[in-house]
Amino acid sequence: MIVFSIAKGFHKLTKNIPPELSPKELDRLRAITIYLKTKDVSLVCKTFGISRATLYRWLKRYEPKDLRSLRDKSRRPKRLRKPKWSYELIIAVKGLRQLYPRWGKEKLVVLVGKEGFKTSASTVGRIIGYLKHRGDVVEPKGNCISAKRRPQRPYAVRKPKDYEASEAGDIVQIDTLDIRPTPGVILKQFTARDVISKWDVIEARTRATSRTAKEFLDTVQRNMPFKIKAIQVDGGSEFYSEFEQECQRVQSLMGV
Repeated sequence: MIVFSIAKGFHKLTKNIPPELSPKELDRLRAITIYLKTKDVSLVCKTFGISRATLYRWLKRYEPKDLRSLRDKSRRPKRLRKPKWSYELIIAVKGLRQLYPRWGKEKLVVLVGKEGFKTSASTVGRIIGYLKHRGDVVEPKGNCISAKRRPQRPYAVRKPKDYEASEAGDIVQIDTLDIRPTPGVILKQFTARDVISKWDVIEARTRATSRTAKEFLDTVQRNMPFKIKAIQVDGGSEFYSEFEQECQRVQSLMGV
């Protein structure tokens, strides 16, 4: 069995999500909506993986006409502990940091101790952070060059231009889309379609992960009446990891 990768977007539905809501805030709205319709606290907590106290806290501050009530509130404590560093200690740390700009708190605390100050590495680290925030010390520029690359898929390959499907099973396309059976409830629909016979296998799941994609692949193999030779997927994260490992395992068993 071969796995091909194509551009993301196969069988994609338009998502009408309010632009002012983040994914986390949207989950809160879904949880509250389900509770208001069912009054089932256990169902909501189990579905969204939250505690009863969290749900009650969301309900308490929720305003139906003001979606801003779903946002995270600041967790900054009302009373902050004031630092107890002496001015002399700050000057000593600043001077040593400027002299050894690449040294960390573990090394600097030793030098500070030799100057007669009794303190800890954690305190020296906090003083360095304080000095950085004030702009009194500047971090040296690094001399390394880093570049982010897209993660390479260990098994899937791009479909060759000369590869054409001529009979059932040559290419089976698999993708996911969202379905909303009731307000506030979103399920993931896995769809597999053979490009020649138009034979479809559809299954609904609560989540789209590599584990559920792997399980759906087993469902496809059981329900399609012909041998699957190649699978075509997009760049979704659900088609990595366990899904690719299962494809590789099936290929080795088939001797393809």
